[in-house]
Amino acid sequence: MAESPGSQDEGTGARRGRRPIRPDPESGPVALLAHRLWELKEQAGDPSFADMASRLGAAASKSSLAAAARGSALPSWETTWEFVRVLAVDRLGRDPAEVRREWRAYWEQAANTAYAENEAPMPESHPSSPDSRPPAGDVGPRGGPRGGPHGGPHGGPHPGRRPSGRRTAVLATVTGVVGIAAVLVGWVLPMIMESAKSEPDPPAVPSPSASPHDDSAFEGDVTYPDGTVVKGGTSFDKTWRLRNAGNVPWQGRYLTRMNDTPCKAPKRVGIGPVLPGESVDITVRVRASETPGRCKIFWKMTDEDGTPLLAAKKPIFLDVTVA
Repeated sequence: MAESPGSQDEGTGARRGRRPIRPDPESGPVALLAHRLWELKEQAGDPSFADMASRLGAAASKSSLAAAARGSALPSWETTWEFVRVLAVDRLGRDPAEVRREWRAYWEQAANTAYAENEAPMPESHPSSPDSRPPAGDVGPRGGPRGGPHGGPHGGPHPGRRPSGRRTAVLATVTGVVGIAAVLVGWVLPMIMESAKSEPDPPAVPSPSASPHDDSAFEGDVTYPDGTVVKGGTSFDKTWRLRNAGNVPWQGRYLTRMNDTPCKAPKRVGIGPVLPGESVDITVRVRASETPGRCKIFWKMTDEDGTPLLAAKKPIFLDVTVA
């Protein structure tokens, strides 16, 4: 039995046993998306899912990340983006907006194609075909028309009156048209609704009755990604991009340095103001140390008095090598 994509050592990132079998990109749109995720993971050094969820800071569990790469079911856009963000943006230093547009298109292609292939109901028979039309009248016990108010004494047609062929044809045509319309509405309307759901939601605007929810999302390093080599004694500008992911406007907030290193940086730098749903670029001026070595500085969001905010969030950091 093949090992699942999540079978990895959480501490070292080393995989145990045989490598997982990747999904065949030819087997369907969801498998193609998973195959692309595997390719990106290899380009970024093939970290374990445990490392992606902990050390690299993905806002998704390692089991969710592994399931996305398995290709058996379409992952949510949020899980897909966290998989891609920590590898393409944080690890490989690619442009966050460009990466987001590219992978959103991949995800929507998989979602729409999978829906069209697996969920859109196809009519089993044409509603105007003879097999699907209802009978024009009731049938008597011997197979002939049942007697009624206008029938003869034995259930046949009234003497001297013949059935109207034109009325029967019109009734059959109307029935067929109504059936076609009903099937088209039942078939096309869910596809339109699904397409509308795939559009990105607009930024949430807080309403007076909404419960306050303060949250942030790290969107990537704009300059000097992790591992960049800088010359000793030089100054440079480090920039991150954060998004207000809650419904509380950010005002009077700062990034406050949490540790000291041979590299010099300001104690804190201002943020915002930032409305819910908006992104902001935050820049600090850093002077590299005169001696070679690693320089890693951590920052956390605080208020004006230095009180930490969003305590459950991991700090953002600068990580460069001084040569």
